[in-house]
Amino acid sequence: MLNLLFVAIGVLLLTSGGEALIRGSLAAANRLGISPLLSGLLIVGFGTSAPELVVSVEAALSERPDIAIGNVVGSNISNILLILGLCALITPLAVKPLVLRRDGVTVVAASLLFIVLVGGDALVRSDAAIFLLALAAFLIWAYWTERLGEAPSAGLHIAEGEEVTSLPKTTLWIVMAVVLGLFLLIVGSQVLLKGAVGIAESLGVSEAVIGLTLVAVGTSLPELSISVIAAFRRHADVAIGNILGSNIFNLLGILGISALLQPLPVHERILQFDQWVMLGTSLILLFFLYTGSRLSRLEGGLLLLGYGVYIALSFMVFGT
Repeated sequence: MLNLLFVAIGVLLLTSGGEALIRGSLAAANRLGISPLLSGLLIVGFGTSAPELVVSVEAALSERPDIAIGNVVGSNISNILLILGLCALITPLAVKPLVLRRDGVTVVAASLLFIVLVGGDALVRSDAAIFLLALAAFLIWAYWTERLGEAPSAGLHIAEGEEVTSLPKTTLWIVMAVVLGLFLLIVGSQVLLKGAVGIAESLGVSEAVIGLTLVAVGTSLPELSISVIAAFRRHADVAIGNILGSNIFNLLGILGISALLQPLPVHERILQFDQWVMLGTSLILLFFLYTGSRLSRLEGGLLLLGYGVYIALSFMVFGT
């Protein structure tokens, strides 16, 4: 029970810290005159992945690579199957063509890159450099295509920023929000890791399983909140754009930074099972979106069912 309490407190701190960091950063961007497009693309996109980043970096530095990698792979799986499945049940999710062609294809490409780079059973610093260079290239491509007016999805990233309201107004409150957000993220990551490791030990399952499921869902709550709010407001393209952007940053940014700080050996079950589930869910999402330029309620229900099957297999078949 104590470990569950640690996990609950950790998730609460991470979620609160992510919200404070996003609000403070957006307010600072507004004060500095940074364009809404860049704010939505960078601050909201990266801010919602802040819990995954802090947890994976903390796990890497604590020499718990199974949680560091499992958190990223599990988050990408839950983002598509759980979050988009839930959002599609709320309202069918349409997607703009360029977001599908660029961001959707990049998610699949990033998943393939992960599979290629972990072929040696570990992510080393040279792999980290490849991830980070790929992320930089994607960001430059995304920003310039939209800034030059070639992409009708520019409004998507602007709308992402608009999903976050009640921003701090004064410089003092902006600084306090950013500092508080960072503090809560750091403390929350440590508390969550303590609880997650304790649960793994008490259940007799591997840390990889806990990282892929419990930790992954807990750190994905900011994506869940942004996407669900967007779905209720009928901003369907924001929900999909937020998840696609988060999955790209998770693989290229978070694993890049984590492996740069500490080489990460990859658990055998991730090599045999989870990396293929991550690639498969990305391909299924791309197929659903290409066939109708939208994610229907039926397809959302199938995604949710798929997540239930994945969780069952994670504990019943691949629990070690």
